[in-house]
Amino acid sequence: MLKWLWISAVTLVLDQASKLAVDGNMQLFESIPLIPYFNLTYVHNTGAAFSFLAQAGGWQRWLFAGLAVVMCSIIAVWLYRLQKHETLMAVALSLVLGGAIGNLIDRVAYGYVIDFLDVYYQDWHWPAFNIADSAICIGVGLMLLESFGFGCKAVDALE
Repeated sequence: MLKWLWISAVTLVLDQASKLAVDGNMQLFESIPLIPYFNLTYVHNTGAAFSFLAQAGGWQRWLFAGLAVVMCSIIAVWLYRLQKHETLMAVALSLVLGGAIGNLIDRVAYGYVIDFLDVYYQDWHWPAFNIADSAICIGVGLMLLESFGFGCKAVDALE
């Protein structure tokens, strides 16, 4: 099922291109309102999801990078071993893999992940995220659907 790796590649390109665009055109902590409840806000995340361990002193960079390498390897093997009819799982794993590699690149290259998507309501802000994070969440959501027996005829039609 490695034919689905193009999804990982597209995810990775969109993620890295968007991060480079934000980094090249915005100042750190700059926020640009786009529509109600949604801003572009440039931040660096040295931690994991929801900035977990962001203030840990630096060692977390290599811990999270190592975990990402291990998980990417596991996902790649899992993707390789899928049967031809497991298209929804292939799409899900490809999204997770592309997102994980995108954030891994940031973590190794910069020591932090570039986040910029800011969803909010009044004074409450969801932690900023990026395209890689979105792909991972969508992929995990598709994995959950697949685990409950839902298929995807649209994905099957792509074969």
